[in-house]
Amino acid sequence: MMKEILVVIPVEKRHKEKLKKAGEGCRFTYSTPQDVTEDMISKAQIIIGNVPAAKIRASEQLELLQLNSAGADPYIEPGILSGRTILTNATGAYSKAVAEHMLAVMFMLQKKLHLYRDAQIRSEWTDEGTVTSITDAVVLVVGLGDIGLYFARMVKALGAYVIGVKRRAGACPEGVDELFTTEQLDEVLPRADIILSVLPGTKETYHIFTKERFAMMKDHAIFMNAGRGSAVDSDVLYEAVRDHQIASAGVDVTEPEPLPPEHPLWKLENVMITPHISGQYHLPETFERIVDISAANLFAYLNGQPLRNIVDFATGYKK
Repeated sequence: MMKEILVVIPVEKRHKEKLKKAGEGCRFTYSTPQDVTEDMISKAQIIIGNVPAAKIRASEQLELLQLNSAGADPYIEPGILSGRTILTNATGAYSKAVAEHMLAVMFMLQKKLHLYRDAQIRSEWTDEGTVTSITDAVVLVVGLGDIGLYFARMVKALGAYVIGVKRRAGACPEGVDELFTTEQLDEVLPRADIILSVLPGTKETYHIFTKERFAMMKDHAIFMNAGRGSAVDSDVLYEAVRDHQIASAGVDVTEPEPLPPEHPLWKLENVMITPHISGQYHLPETFERIVDISAANLFAYLNGQPLRNIVDFATGYKK
């Protein structure tokens, strides 16, 4: 049966051929998230890419929405998708790009390269003092999905002791030394030298890193966030670094985004901010993975086979 398929990711000819092969016999329309119209969306039975959530209007036509993001926050809100729409995300596409970005941020903060860069801009030959090492450091990864696990395995290979935190208890995965649940977060925060949050944006994770939890951290700890900015209030993070509750912070996500230019977090010398760019398509391999996931799910859906990365509407996580 021919389906109307709307694609809003920036595909090239070879990508279109891959999707066409997966969706043989279907009719494809190509647009962008900026140019796509409500009429295009209302006619589509399958959409590949993040169309503006507000334009979907719980379309009864829409059978499958394949996101090009791992996060599904806007699409699980009531009234966005109808009950018949299956939602799948791009979990697995971003792990290498985001994890490597945060590894670079971690090393920069450990070795104070950000301070030396600041000194270089001022043309100052200066010594910034002692540094720390990843070897034998206790690294806490909060959110042990694909990105968190990829990061965990990298730092483990470099000699770190890795503690993972996830929603549900289970077997400790390879690359992780100890596994705890989110309810046990307070037990492990005081042990960590480095904390990486890779949490999605849900009601349960909103402002999970409170003033009280920053007070539990070591004063030499490095806090990093590559999940959602909503996991920590930017004012709270600013105060934690300013008051030396922790040594430094590296964030690729903030609340709000963009972070207002007048926010004092910008001015702290021991904070590294990147503007939510660790993922996206900066690493070309990421986009290739997204196309592969989309093509595989398109073929699977049309042929009655199991889909990858189905999102649970109750949690916002991949099932």
